[in-house]
Amino acid sequence: MALPLLDYKPTTQNHRVSSFGIADQNEDTPYIYRIEDVSDPSEVEALIWAAYRQVFSEHETLRFNRQIASESRLRNGAITVRGFIRELAKSERFYSTVVSVNNNYRLVQICLKRFLGRDSYNKDEEIAWSIVIGTKGFGGFVDALLDSEEYTLAFGDYTVPYQRKRMEARPFNLDTPRYGEDFQETAGTIKNDWRFTIEKFYTKKYQDRKLAEGDPRRYSDMAAAIAPKVNYAQKLTASGIDYMSKVPSRGKR
Repeated sequence: MALPLLDYKPTTQNHRVSSFGIADQNEDTPYIYRIEDVSDPSEVEALIWAAYRQVFSEHETLRFNRQIASESRLRNGAITVRGFIRELAKSERFYSTVVSVNNNYRLVQICLKRFLGRDSYNKDEEIAWSIVIGTKGFGGFVDALLDSEEYTLAFGDYTVPYQRKRMEARPFNLDTPRYGEDFQETAGTIKNDWRFTIEKFYTKKYQDRKLAEGDPRRYSDMAAAIAPKVNYAQKLTASGIDYMSKVPSRGKR
């Protein structure tokens, strides 16, 4: 049995800002793509690319990420923009590039940015939505976000999601969804490169750095460099002498 979404209260200043607003119009204000504003096929294509940029964080859509069947249904009016966003979010490409390489908390952060146009309010919200992922699966989580009252009021059926909150750093759709720290090693990205660890902690340079000032061992290399080279007498032992080589062969007198 799926648990209901836990209650949480916004604790950041962002929740006080409903949108950019007319007074906030500047170069950071997003261009809003609505299917109602489309008047020719080129504008439909622009709306589709905007959806890919929002969902996949791409400014040049990769061929292998495209969902051709979903694009056709949107062009033919078989699905709404909300339905198109839903199919992109539930596609195998989104699952392999975003879902499978992140833990639930980071996945909540990414999906809130992609689909609701805002960052998570606090840890309580991340925990609440993480429970939804754990009980309903990622598909159920996507449905819960896209069918929520917040999504309906902000975007409805015909608007591509966009960043609704003020920008404090880079735009949300420029944040790379790969890879979370917890999945760097399993995904093939080495979190701790042991070559650097060994070099840092086990090299002579590091060992000398740990010695106290004035310790003679800090100057062992210098002493070895200026020490005179002495040719010591060769040390011979009876076991080291090859006596057979000293015996003349029969052919020699």
